[in-house]
Amino acid sequence: MTIADTGRGFATPKAAASLGAFAPPIRIQTNILARSERSLLDRICEALPGWVTPDRLTVAGFFGGIVTAAGYVASNFSPAFLFLASFGLILNWFGDSLDGSLARHRKVERHRYGFFLDHSADAGSNLLITIGLGLSPFVSMEVALFTLVGYLLLALFVFLSHQVSGALRLSFLGFGPTEMRLIMVLLNTMMFLLGPLPVTLLGREFSRYDVWVGILGLVLIGLFAVNTFRTVAQLARQP
Repeated sequence: MTIADTGRGFATPKAAASLGAFAPPIRIQTNILARSERSLLDRICEALPGWVTPDRLTVAGFFGGIVTAAGYVASNFSPAFLFLASFGLILNWFGDSLDGSLARHRKVERHRYGFFLDHSADAGSNLLITIGLGLSPFVSMEVALFTLVGYLLLALFVFLSHQVSGALRLSFLGFGPTEMRLIMVLLNTMMFLLGPLPVTLLGREFSRYDVWVGILGLVLIGLFAVNTFRTVAQLARQP
């Protein structure tokens, strides 16, 4: 569909050019596994058949989020379904990490379309995964949603920072989406092996996983606050 200036929030290519064309973001990845992951992704891109397209990989990644959520919900019937959740996380990584990589490898990038679609799919996947985790017998919905708020705040900082600097920061404290998925797979394995691990705090019963996931939420909110303050201070010094 041709983008047209129809009052629907889109601009014609000519109008977009007058405002400044969409520039591909400068991707900043300093996470622990960045180099080894990049090498692996490049090899996979070379091996993928032609019928595998970036859009199909985006769909696969989103479907991985659905599988993960289903695995968490089904763990109410058997903790063995946590392995289904872990498989969903792997599928989510495969699709999410390779869609943009394959487009760049084949030089078929559509920058505005890809940027919007990829991050929209990421947000939807993370929402589904969080709700699924909150519906499991291991993490309460309140704690899961609190951590989702932390994720969304940090994502908001990333996109606002991209607008003012052109850089898209994809990792913090050496951790990025890949490391977070690995942590979740490890957490799934612990939940399967150790069970709910109940603990009483302030007169209420939680699981130890609530505590760990809640701490993650606090860290995400803290990263949002610190990085927002730092960026505002840097921008205030500019003319």
